[in-house]
Amino acid sequence: MNTAFLHGNRALAGLLLLAVGGCAVGPNYQKPPTTDVPATYAPETNIWKVAVPQAHLPKGNWWELFGDAELNRLEAEAASANQKVKAAVAAFDQARAALDISRAGLFPHATLAPSATRERDSANRPINGVSTGKPDTFNTFALPLDFSYELDVWGRVRRGVEAARATLAAQADDLETIRLAIQAEVAADYFTLHALDNELDLLRSNVEVFSKSLELTRNRRAGGVATDLDVSQAETILRTTQSQLPVITLQRRQTEHALAVLTGHPAPGFHATERPLTLIAPILPAGVPSELLERRPDIAAAERRMAAANASIGIARAAFYPAIRLNGVVGLQSVSASSLFDWPSRMWSVGPAITLPIFQGGQNRAALRQAEAAYDEVTANYRQTVLVAFGQVEDSLSAQTLLAAEVEAQSAAVQSARKTLEVASNRYRAGLVTYLEVATAQSAALDLERTAVRLRGEQLLATVSLVKSLGGGWPVAPTPP
Repeated sequence: MNTAFLHGNRALAGLLLLAVGGCAVGPNYQKPPTTDVPATYAPETNIWKVAVPQAHLPKGNWWELFGDAELNRLEAEAASANQKVKAAVAAFDQARAALDISRAGLFPHATLAPSATRERDSANRPINGVSTGKPDTFNTFALPLDFSYELDVWGRVRRGVEAARATLAAQADDLETIRLAIQAEVAADYFTLHALDNELDLLRSNVEVFSKSLELTRNRRAGGVATDLDVSQAETILRTTQSQLPVITLQRRQTEHALAVLTGHPAPGFHATERPLTLIAPILPAGVPSELLERRPDIAAAERRMAAANASIGIARAAFYPAIRLNGVVGLQSVSASSLFDWPSRMWSVGPAITLPIFQGGQNRAALRQAEAAYDEVTANYRQTVLVAFGQVEDSLSAQTLLAAEVEAQSAAVQSARKTLEVASNRYRAGLVTYLEVATAQSAALDLERTAVRLRGEQLLATVSLVKSLGGGWPVAPTPP
């Protein structure tokens, strides 16, 4: 038996065993510790735990908490037609393709490259140092199958697949982040739109009341009971209120156009029917677990990017080690097309190629430092994301509590202002005061009522903000019969 052939086979077998049993250089990923967080948001708790991203937990159609059919319809339209969501889906598809590209490095690559050439050698070409003095013209027909396979001894390819897989997961979480943001924006614009409808209704009803007051004052002036100053004051408060109608109408149209963009409609053809906002903002139950925050997709995306950056360190370290590639070719070659497929026309070659970095001018070390610094960057970003998330939850919870107290106090102030207006109007009709007191009471009552309307809208917006900061809705206990 051919001894050289035996030794060659043993060498190839050894290389294959080395590839299979090779280790992956670089650190194995372990999620670094982050800021401790409370187990619940109830202020009386003192139990702490470490946040664990769980973006896979179900979030459900959280906007259904509000029980509004029109809002449900708009959310469905935004889910299917919003262009930002479609762009995020395309980015996710790109990441999935990038993972498939990385996985391809785990398998041998084969290429079929048939060729047919006609050549003429130089008449003065040297053979053994002597010119032949005559040219040779001949044909070459070849049908080679080239293959190559990188033996992933140091885990460079495997680390690349690991990084691509983590990037794909992060891109999926980015998609969910954009979806949640669009859902929250649709709900916020919807509530803002109908809160403006409430304000428009309030202004229109006050314009009607103030118009009657102006007419009454003019009649009293004609009867000699009122003065020109009374008429002027009544007309001033009417015109001031009327001037607010175009301002609120413009805000409503701008909000309506924003809803059109979110739901994938051209602004000129989109119209939302005016109707009062009568929804009651749901309140977060006491003791809701902080695990809800762990569903936030932006936290999960930041954590997955840490895993990808960690794998990139392994790729950078693998560059310090030899790259071993197994190359080969098998096929047919002949000077005549008629004999190309004859058995003697067969050819083959196989053998390893080793590339050992000797001197790179510090390139590999710089690449390793760059990868380690990138990991430190995404780690800091992850911790910052967690801290910001808890700050947002606390802001939203505070807004819910304080807005509820403000609404209650504002309602009492509105009632008091209405009572003041009623007393001032009666005293004016009795001729005890001038119209100035009525105008002042009317203005104060209108301002307080507008503030009350806005506060009800802000309560709903605070709920939407809380849902967004929690990464979705929260479980709602069934209402007892």
